[in-house]
Amino acid sequence: MHGGDEVVAALAGPPQPLDWKFSQVFGERTAGEEVQEVDIISAIEFDKTGDHLATGDRGGRVVLFERTDTKDHGVSRRDLERMDYLISRHPEFRYKTEFQSHEPEFDYLKSLEIEEKINKIRWCQTANSALFLLSTNDKTIKFWKVQEKKVKKISDMNLDPSKAVGNGSIASSSNSSSPKPCLANGSSLDGSYNNLSHDFSFPPGGLPSLHLPVVTSQETNLVARCRRVYGHAHDYHINSISNNSDGETFISADDLRINLWNLEISNQSFNIVDVKPANMEDLTEVITSAEFHPTHCNMLAYSSSKGSIRLIDLRQSALCDSHAKLFEEPEAPGSRSFFTEIIASISDIKFAKDGRYILSRDYMTLKLWDINMDSGPVATFQVHEYLRPKLCDLYENDSIFDKFECCLSGDGLRVATGSYSNLFRVFGCAPGSTEATTLEASKNPMRRQVQTPSRPSRPLSSITRVVRRGTETPGVDANGNSFDFTTKLLHLAWHPTENSIACAAANSLYMMLSFLFRMRLCNMGLGYL
Repeated sequence: MHGGDEVVAALAGPPQPLDWKFSQVFGERTAGEEVQEVDIISAIEFDKTGDHLATGDRGGRVVLFERTDTKDHGVSRRDLERMDYLISRHPEFRYKTEFQSHEPEFDYLKSLEIEEKINKIRWCQTANSALFLLSTNDKTIKFWKVQEKKVKKISDMNLDPSKAVGNGSIASSSNSSSPKPCLANGSSLDGSYNNLSHDFSFPPGGLPSLHLPVVTSQETNLVARCRRVYGHAHDYHINSISNNSDGETFISADDLRINLWNLEISNQSFNIVDVKPANMEDLTEVITSAEFHPTHCNMLAYSSSKGSIRLIDLRQSALCDSHAKLFEEPEAPGSRSFFTEIIASISDIKFAKDGRYILSRDYMTLKLWDINMDSGPVATFQVHEYLRPKLCDLYENDSIFDKFECCLSGDGLRVATGSYSNLFRVFGCAPGSTEATTLEASKNPMRRQVQTPSRPSRPLSSITRVVRRGTETPGVDANGNSFDFTTKLLHLAWHPTENSIACAAANSLYMMLSFLFRMRLCNMGLGYL
């Protein structure tokens, strides 16, 4: 919030919990329809403007959507904000195009199959109305350009429509059924044709039936073209790619290394982080996620399987063996168990828009870290504490190794992450907020909502850390339904400027929104969201 919004927020107290509604769904399944493995969504990403959304699936395809409700309808936004009644904006997206980004491959040297599954998608800076994005599978990163191309067609040909056939050629007459023999240079053996140039002359007024071809543009198609391929730089599976704020470079991370690339150079990268020990038996942790700082091009953070986050400064050395800051939570005495390290592994990290906070997701919790305070997280949100007694079963069926993503709202007031049974959680992280909402990726997102008792919350700047728990009914939701661990919501993204969330439930993409209302405060002369 800015300016007068801060004054209103201070008077109104913590923001009220959002009322979420279903907006759209793409690829909705019918009852009993079997989901194909290749159609399951594996990556979601908004661009910086929020006008475009990209998804990747396990079949190696990238699907693009564009927003349609932001077009000018004759009333300026400034005029809308001055109105004295409530206004709601309903974000609407439509299918734009799709393309095959990756194909299945086979590494003959290692006898290893390389899946076509899209692990991550990242938008790059647009130029000349063209869209640019990076996509990666386990081994190869590709740089794509998506641009509108005009398909040109030739019209006004010198043809008699009455004699034209379906393919545009002139229909043959009965007396020309046998073609005349021609020489290699195209001339005819018939003498009458050879003497045409001597006997034929144009009439003074010309030939009215003779038309020169005219090129016209009939339609516009979207064309996706792979500009560059960044390959052969990772021995292990790529888990992250992240654009730098300088618009020229990006990083890619696997289990043991982070490489720095220039977008214009595909055959060379620089290894900036290497945690591989001399003896692999000494390996104790791996890299799980990495991301550039949103505004400082020299800073990036990466997380590990031990639950720690390291902030590094590229100005310190070419190979960043040492970190500038280390963020980790001290282990509580007597709390260690067989599953401690497994559930502590961080699956995803995200910087807040201003770069002040880092959001991390481990198996059980969301944690919010202040980069200026490395003693521990400033807030912890319990995502599904009811699963703690079931960790043994989750270990047996490998669910304990599921990698859930997380996201922050553009204003930094809320965070979100997924869970099982196609549920996801939204928590308020503003000072004094007690918001902890459970939503379902369906046309009725609030049907499993359970009221959470209010708990006092401290400001983010407070040294005392906040632990907020959601509903902890063991394995049963508000309607008495048991949780389904085979349906998991791993991927979601928050719109960069509005309270709208895109989330993936198997092969279906759901758009949830909280309507934005603007009211004019006549007595104060201020507006607020």
